[in-house]
Amino acid sequence: MVKNSKETTEMDKMKVLDVLRTHSMKNVNELSKMCGFSPQKIAKIIKQLEKEKRIWGYATIEDEDANGLKHFVLLVKRSTEVLDTGRKNEVIMEKLDDYVPGGLKIDDIFITHGMFDGVVTFYAKDIVSAKKLITKMSSRLGKYFKDYILLESLFPIQKQGFKNPEIKKFVEYI
Repeated sequence: MVKNSKETTEMDKMKVLDVLRTHSMKNVNELSKMCGFSPQKIAKIIKQLEKEKRIWGYATIEDEDANGLKHFVLLVKRSTEVLDTGRKNEVIMEKLDDYVPGGLKIDDIFITHGMFDGVVTFYAKDIVSAKKLITKMSSRLGKYFKDYILLESLFPIQKQGFKNPEIKKFVEYI
């Protein structure tokens, strides 16, 4: 049975998305071979995905040890204090940029459901620098957040769908 145009277009977009997940650094010609589409079709689909905000951009996976950085995960628990609209915008829209001490780089921010209400992943040069983020956040938003748990990542096994090319070095930890 022949699919309608919308279904075919969506299936083509999903095929391109699947390939982009693990091959986003490939050029359009290489992507076209992987998908079985023309380079023009690949470029058109990527533009549509960007316009629809289904893809936000492209990322580099860096080796934080080689760059003198460590990866941290901050789990945040809300208090019962209600956030007014101004504070909501401060937390959500400004991406915590006002709280970031020098040398820190925010990676991801998630609002979650479960034991914790938010997750912030970031890079810092050491644990002391990482704790400064908590100090800044609690001084500014202390009554809205009651618990902070800071975790330091020891090593990445996989990031953004890619296995760490140096994984053999870390087998002793597991």
